[in-house]
Amino acid sequence: MESTSVFTFIKKYSIILGMLFLLILSGCQGTTMEPIDANSTGWFDHYFVFPFSQLIIWIAGIFHDNYGLSIIVITIAIRLALMPFMLKQMKNSHHMKEKMKVIKPEMDALQEKYKDNKDTESRTKMQQEMMQLYQKHHMNPLATLGGCLPIIVQLPILIAFYYAIRRTPEIATHSFLWFDLGQMDILLTILAVIIYFVQFRVSLRGMDPKTKQQMAMMGLISPIMIGVISLSAPSALPLYWAVGGLFMIIQTFISRKIYPVM
Repeated sequence: MESTSVFTFIKKYSIILGMLFLLILSGCQGTTMEPIDANSTGWFDHYFVFPFSQLIIWIAGIFHDNYGLSIIVITIAIRLALMPFMLKQMKNSHHMKEKMKVIKPEMDALQEKYKDNKDTESRTKMQQEMMQLYQKHHMNPLATLGGCLPIIVQLPILIAFYYAIRRTPEIATHSFLWFDLGQMDILLTILAVIIYFVQFRVSLRGMDPKTKQQMAMMGLISPIMIGVISLSAPSALPLYWAVGGLFMIIQTFISRKIYPVM
């Protein structure tokens, strides 16, 4: 019998949030890409996109107008700032798994008890007994909702930085390593796609087979959408995604070292 607990909902909700983030990015090309400046209208442009654009220009100036290095520095800085949220999420998940491991026999017995009773009254009684089981072991099933916080915090920051890269004209007039930041680069696009696929595979380590199966589609959607967007975007974008993906791979290894998967 498939569990209908809050945890099942949270897993599905997290996947939906991830897909929403990708859809927002994929829809960015239909939005205005006029150069951003102090006179640009809209509160998001004024308080998020323009400050990031100015930060890109300022840091590039420190490195003798190296806009590629500026993008790398800001990407790493953003990821470092968000890392405590991600580690906290991993810690909460680790503690929840430990508690779930303890109560699993009782939970399985409860589900077995009601497996042939699918009427509304029986399902209500099962949920009530499930909540009593949580209380017995001092568990708050709603605590895992905090796992959505890192995603919510990331969205405005990462999307603003995305727009800033697309709408800062100075970036397009410079090159970095072997590519022109203002032109599409197929090699960098392929690199970004591979990095995000590897990052997804690394994130699956230690998960149970059922969860892996549920998230399999996201493992394909994320790299594919990044590749599709990058094929019609300046190479500054896949540079940003490649660096961010590499950081997340390292972050995953660090978090797994601190909180080993069971």
